[in-house]
Amino acid sequence: MDKIKIAFFDIDGTLIDMERKEISEKMLETLKDLQKNGIKICIATGRAPMAIPKFEEVEFDAFLAYNGSYCYDKDGMILDHCIPAEDVQRLIQNATKMHRPLALSTKDKIEANGRDKDLVDYFAIGKQVVLVSDDFETFSREKVYQIMMGCYKEQYAQALDGVKGAEITAWWDRAVDIIPAGGSKGVAVEKVLEHYHIDRSEAVAFGDGNNDLEMLKAVGHGIAMRNGSDELKEIAEEVCGHVADDGIYYYCKEHGLI
Repeated sequence: MDKIKIAFFDIDGTLIDMERKEISEKMLETLKDLQKNGIKICIATGRAPMAIPKFEEVEFDAFLAYNGSYCYDKDGMILDHCIPAEDVQRLIQNATKMHRPLALSTKDKIEANGRDKDLVDYFAIGKQVVLVSDDFETFSREKVYQIMMGCYKEQYAQALDGVKGAEITAWWDRAVDIIPAGGSKGVAVEKVLEHYHIDRSEAVAFGDGNNDLEMLKAVGHGIAMRNGSDELKEIAEEVCGHVADDGIYYYCKEHGLI
């Protein structure tokens, strides 16, 4: 661990306890100390850029938003990967047949064609509200990086029927993020490592959900949270403590990163 140069963090369930819904003092201390030790810190989240929380006295080096479909740092764009326009329209049709509203994410905003309990509760996890578009038809023609909808696992095939350029990633059992096919946090991590000329062996990543699987595989040291999914723990190099117990702080202490 003495050669770590960059660290990637999921937000919900990793940096922030989903019950407490705020970052702890120990986690803030961890982020600041990592940077003091010359380690870049990056957010890797399913959230939109405008929904990424700001933490006091912490400036992240890079942001992997929309599950890696839209990545940037202070100098500009690192990765710009959107869902093909024809697939956006097909997904809207599929969702309508399922009697499910969905929310489209563009570079600057997120708007939906309706609300249901699953979608509303999904947004509430990130302290966001579902905004229903005044002109969804026009909005749906913009570049879409991610689509969110209430959806259970048994409905995945129906949601993706006839769709070739998009796929589902999920970290909650009542909703999904639909991202460009061939995209993931893992692909984005690879692009960021290339951008900064850092080898994967010099990178560590922390996550808790199944949308973090590819990210943990893309780095030399993939760490799952104790509160993470069983699938993530199976592929992780190690499992750190629960987010509510400042698991990342103690992991970084024990491994000499801070």
